[in-house]
Order: sequence, then structure tokens, then C-alpha cells
Amino acid sequence: MKKTSLAQGSRYYPKRYDFSIEKRNAILDEGLICHVGFVRDSNPVVIPIAYCRIDDTIYLHGSVGSHFFMDMAKGIRLCITVTHLDALIMARSIMNHSMNYRSTVLFGTSRLVTDEKELQDATQAFVDHVIPGRWEDARQPTPKEMQKTTFIAVTIDEWSVKCREHGVGDDEGDLDLPVWAGILPVGLTWQEPVTDHGGSREVEVPDYVLNYRR
Repeated sequence: MKKTSLAQGSRYYPKRYDFSIEKRNAILDEGLICHVGFVRDSNPVVIPIAYCRIDDTIYLHGSVGSHFFMDMAKGIRLCITVTHLDALIMARSIMNHSMNYRSTVLFGTSRLVTDEKELQDATQAFVDHVIPGRWEDARQPTPKEMQKTTFIAVTIDEWSVKCREHGVGDDEGDLDLPVWAGILPVGLTWQEPVTDHGGSREVEVPDYVLNYRR
């Protein structure tokens, strides 16, 4: 596995690149949706897909009937991106406005997961990636249900990480302008859980739902 040439050859803002696997994995583990790009019938395609990570492999979750997943099952090159927006940066001049973000770009070749144990491991990892603790709490899938789901595995063979994590960068000549400048942080906010009352039992909301965070 290696850092991609996107990072190695960049001439613009080289300090924004981070070559640590720990930073890459932290971005991946915080995310819920990735965007997967590939070429289909000579046309570029980018689709949002839910995913999880096990070591250096990304598992993409989808339906057996998806024509996109049928394409990926053939073994094709993919580009996968995950981005977190952390803040809007408002400077005194328009050209110095920016955003704080963390992003990673991954490259690898797709393969259909057919091994039963790997499929089971990917399903559990996927559930616990989205909602940690849910796998042990809810009814687990039957073999028949497992036949209706698909996982595409992508072992990361090239990658880059790029981040901006600082404040306003105004020109010195603009610092005395009568314009507000600063940082407007942004983040996901989870609302109060809404209980489904369709069953015959009243069950308390579990702690992992009440305290859900990314």
C-alpha cells in the first residue's frame, strides 16, 4: 500500500497533506457514506454508498439487484472518497474565504465477497460501524436474508489524506477592514430518538442510541 501520487505530486498547499495511516483511518471510521467513482460504459460514474472498514479493506454494502454492484463484482478499479466538513472560514476579503475539512481519497480494485465467514464478518463490522453495539442487541440475519445482501471489498493500494484545520488567513493589508472575520464550526447533531410502537412490548431506548456520537 502506498500514498497516491495525488499527494506526492501536489504543488498546492503541501502542508495540508497528512501521510499517517492513523489519520486516514480516523476519517474513514468517522464517516457513514463514501462516494465511489468508476468508469461504466465509457462514462464516469460517482455513487454514494454506505461502507465500513476492516484493517486496510473497505466494504461497500448494497443490494444484489444493483447494476452498479454487478459491475463492481467483475473486479474494476475504484476511487473512493470520504470528506468531513468542520467549519466555514470567513475572512475579511472574499479570496481568503475557505473551509476546514478532513478528506481521504482511496484507490483499489473491487471484488465480490463470496466467502461465508468474510461475508458474516463484513456484515457485523458494517452494523457496528453505523451503530456501535447494535449487532449484539438486534436479531441477527438468517442465511436466507444474507442471500439478499451484497458486499464489495476494496483493499486500499493507494491513498492520500488532505486537511485544513486552522483559522483565518487574511492578508496583512486587510486586517483593519470593518468586516467580521472568523470561524463558523459545523457538525452533525443527532436529535431525540423516536420510538416505534408497532410491537407488543415497550422497550427502553438503549444507551448506545441515547449517547450516539460519531
